[in-house]
Amino acid sequence: MKKIVVANRGEIALRVMRTAKEMGIKTVAVYSEADRKALHVRYADEAVCIGPPPSNQSYLLGDKIIEVAKMTGADAIHPGYGFLSENAHFARKVKESGLIFIGPSAESMEIMGSKIGAKQAVSKFNVPLVPGTQEALRDIAEAKNIANQIGYPVLVKASAGGGGKGMRVVNSAEEFEEAIKMAQSEALASFGDDAVFIEKFVGSPKHIEIQLLGDQHGNVVYLFERECSIQRRHQKLVEEAPSSCLTPEIRKKMGEAAVNVAKASNYFGAGTVEFLVDEKLNFYFLEMNTRLQVEHPVTEQIVGLDLVKEQIRIAKGEELGYTQDDLKIHGHAIELRVCAEDPMNNFLPDIGKLLTYKTPQGYGVRVDDSFEEGMEIPIQYDPMIAKLITFGATREEAIKRMIRAISDYKISGIETTLSFGNFVMHHDAYVKGDFDTKFIEKYFQPEMLQNKAASLEPVAAFSAGNLFFKQDGAKQDVKQSTQTNWQLKRKN
Repeated sequence: MKKIVVANRGEIALRVMRTAKEMGIKTVAVYSEADRKALHVRYADEAVCIGPPPSNQSYLLGDKIIEVAKMTGADAIHPGYGFLSENAHFARKVKESGLIFIGPSAESMEIMGSKIGAKQAVSKFNVPLVPGTQEALRDIAEAKNIANQIGYPVLVKASAGGGGKGMRVVNSAEEFEEAIKMAQSEALASFGDDAVFIEKFVGSPKHIEIQLLGDQHGNVVYLFERECSIQRRHQKLVEEAPSSCLTPEIRKKMGEAAVNVAKASNYFGAGTVEFLVDEKLNFYFLEMNTRLQVEHPVTEQIVGLDLVKEQIRIAKGEELGYTQDDLKIHGHAIELRVCAEDPMNNFLPDIGKLLTYKTPQGYGVRVDDSFEEGMEIPIQYDPMIAKLITFGATREEAIKRMIRAISDYKISGIETTLSFGNFVMHHDAYVKGDFDTKFIEKYFQPEMLQNKAASLEPVAAFSAGNLFFKQDGAKQDVKQSTQTNWQLKRKN
């Protein structure tokens, strides 16, 4: 393998390219017109524009990306995460084109891409499942009868879904019909498939996932777990490895269950099995993500493996070269997703120019990003700016290092989730490890950040004043508004 097309953008594109460079592999960036000046475009050995800013006219054009690979003489395509990374049709076409898809087989993706299909597959391997249906429900009367048997509250979920879309919690039979219609409608609009299923609603679970690696020779290992319970809108904001609540015995059981999930689909490559864990530490299979996860760096920190390098090695047909017994947990790692969102305004996305952008440094601090000072945050894509990762010998050290790193991270021009991250790191429930997916609902109110923000106003005013007078004397309009940049852009 001498050249890879990276079919993605932003920090994950850079992440893949850096590992490829270390391995002596050249890279080709594909980019939309909005990303013409993006860092991944400048970093790659070659770059090809594939269309206008909207994803469906650029990054989702699988055939065009394959054409770029052939045109540039690439051997393989790495999909990153998001976009085409879990598209079985794309993976199959890459292989049919004579190229290597750096990921699992299309067949494995198809099995695990359907939540219903995944549940049916893993049930044969005695993987614990949340009580519920294992077939698509299209008849509302039948669905209501099943919900009554399971007992309320129940969760209606889109089979092809993700990111909380096509998902509804139903607390009573009176709410059921409307909820299932809304879930079907949202699922159809988001995924082109209105198939939904029902499972028992686990009220306040922890969200814990197991990282897997499998080669094409039948070897599968688990790289321990990640705690991903702090979420907004069913999307993660803070992750850590290992979890603070698992015992060695439960960790082993979850890891072995995850390996069985991989075996249920003849899986190879990097993948993640997600579990719901209740207050008694009973765990239930949720789904499998057939790709690299955003939060993969925390696993890399505690096991000492470059997961992108392992993906490439596996795609080349190499054996893992290590067994489960060779893998150990070393220290503790935490990741904060630094997003262009306003935590004081329901995490509403924010856009604008990065007037100040200074990343933290020092021992045990890692920043995976794709921006630099003066760049604009585009409205067309995910609002994540960077992933801030800290590592320590203990969880306490990792938390303290994260607090310091957040303080050292200087961003102005947009709102970000840094202040929320600081709130989490100081919260007693987080420090004690006593939290679940309801953390924001239970503990966070936007006004809790106001006192902190007020204490920083003199510093902000001083910085703004300096910036004002450094603009070559140019006049600037100073506006006061409670609206975010994103809202203003939408209105304009």
